[in-house]
Amino acid sequence: MLKAIQIVGSSSGFASYRFRKPQPNSAFSLISRKPILTTSETLLLPASQLHSHKSCFRDFRMSSTHSKSSSSSSVAVQSTGNIRKINFCQFCGGPNKHEIPDGEEKVRAICTHCGKITYENPKMVVGCLIEHDKKILMCRRKIHPSYGLWTLPAGYMEIGESAAEGAIRETWEEANAEVEVQSLFAQLDIPLIGQTYMIFLAKLKNPHFSPGPESSECQLFELDDIPFDSLAFSSMLVSLNLYIEDIKVGRPKFHYGVINKRPGTSPSDIHAYTLDFHMQS
Repeated sequence: MLKAIQIVGSSSGFASYRFRKPQPNSAFSLISRKPILTTSETLLLPASQLHSHKSCFRDFRMSSTHSKSSSSSSVAVQSTGNIRKINFCQFCGGPNKHEIPDGEEKVRAICTHCGKITYENPKMVVGCLIEHDKKILMCRRKIHPSYGLWTLPAGYMEIGESAAEGAIRETWEEANAEVEVQSLFAQLDIPLIGQTYMIFLAKLKNPHFSPGPESSECQLFELDDIPFDSLAFSSMLVSLNLYIEDIKVGRPKFHYGVINKRPGTSPSDIHAYTLDFHMQS
């Protein structure tokens, strides 16, 4: 797992876009939930991209999981709303200019010395929701951000491993637990910080676990005892709520959704979000 920075962006330069309900033969169902927070019922998309999208879903919201942003690169960056301004070239160290390259639609960082373009892509975060004897294994973080708060074992996917392999590795690193992945439970996109979470359902191969270097404590929680008042990230809050709702109706499903932070709120406020375009299979 990497230590992280969190970037708060504004919605300037974006236009709202409403999706419509999927066709009846869709493999997914769209679930609408009453939001806890009052926000606009539209997803923000760049205005320049609206012409390329077709309406297929009806927008909806669900209020209120694991949000970490990477600072693994040594490249100097500066937040400019939803765009990170990269001041220096990651190839030669020369100063960058910021403009739209020929044949593209977005502003990029272009080196004034070597001419190379620095592209930024979302980070993949992978982790496990581990059930054992009807309890969930959780770790208390011993690193920032969210020091001292509880999370599912999860972290950044590494080059050369699959998402499932990364989730298994992160579980070992954070909880010294050997697990067997059962299925993919949730994919949660967080566009504001450029992250996608993939949370897998998993089982313990044996009942042994202990805190890893990034954890101060590991514990199995009954569903009614999960420490919702001291969770580390919105992504964890979403994942656990979805899991509990699934258990109540009989079985876990696969969930997809977009976690959008409420404008003007702190990154540390894990409840200030909406879960948009929630689909489940």
